[in-house]
This record gives sequence, C-alpha cells and structure tokens, in this order.
Amino acid sequence: MDLMGNALEDREPGTALHWHALYTRHQHEKPIARILSSKGHEVFLPLYAATRQWQDRTKQLYLPLFPCYMFLRGGLDRQLQVLSTPGVFTVVGWAGHPAIIPDCQIETVRQLVESSIRVEPHPYLICGDRVRIRSGTLQGLEGILVRKKSLFRLVISLEILGRSAAVEIDFACLERLGPSPIL
Repeated sequence: MDLMGNALEDREPGTALHWHALYTRHQHEKPIARILSSKGHEVFLPLYAATRQWQDRTKQLYLPLFPCYMFLRGGLDRQLQVLSTPGVFTVVGWAGHPAIIPDCQIETVRQLVESSIRVEPHPYLICGDRVRIRSGTLQGLEGILVRKKSLFRLVISLEILGRSAAVEIDFACLERLGPSPIL
C-alpha cells in the first residue's frame, strides 16, 4: 500500500521532474503526505502492512516503509512551501544541494509495496551478493540477497537515505549479478 499524490499534469513536455526525499517528524508522514498532496505536489509515501498486538486486541496498521522519510517529485521551485509544511524538517541532500533519487529506485520500491508479497523495513546493507529476480511477480527487480533463519530475502536499498526494505523470495528465482558495490 502507498499514498500517492497529484501527478502534476500541467508540466511542460520534455521537462524531467526528479524525485527527492523529505526528512519528516516521526509518525507524521501520513498527514504531511496529505497536506503536500493537497498543495498540488506529487508525493510518494510507501506503506507496509503490520499487525500489532495489544492486550485487548490485534490491529492491522499501515506504517511507513522508511520511517521519517517520504518522496516528493519536483516541487523544489516551491521549496519554501514544502519546508514550511508542519512536520517537514528538510530536503535530504549534501553540500547544500537536494539529492536526486533515481526513478528506477522509486519504481522498485513502488513495485514492492504494490505487490501482494509481504514487505517490511530492513536494516541497510552494503555487503552481500547483488541478485536479480528471474521469474514471478517481481521479475527484474534487483537487490542484495540475505538470509534470515532458513528464509532468503531480497533487500532493496535507497542509498541516499541509508534505508532498506526486504521481501521474502524463493532462492530458485534468483540470478547472481555480482558483489554489492562498495561505497
């Protein structure tokens, strides 16, 4: 599941809008996404389903896949409007410039959260084998292979955020691409 905002149909053809990450206040990602979307921004907030158990009940929640982060396409021409939104701390970047999230990484995350396969946050990894899924609903996705107990997982990483997400995968559906790039 994900929250997706306006698609900005009024942009000129041929102008590429880049994805950027926003660092937000903890547990305020959903209201911020709604506010920015209502202001006309294209927002992507990937969510995953989690079951929480309390003493008196069990509840299915939809939580941000990358806590304290959401994605904004373009919109930096109205950066003051974005940064003045309650709960938005900053646009992720370095050396004073907003970092660009590659479209392929956003599409990979979108494909993960829209699939019927269980996805969850995962610690960020930089070591391990890079693999590609050869068959199934996630065919073509690339990530890092890890093992958790007797299960194999494909970890998708967003390098700019230092965050990852993992999905359980059948080992037979994978092909090795090589070692993980060393940063």
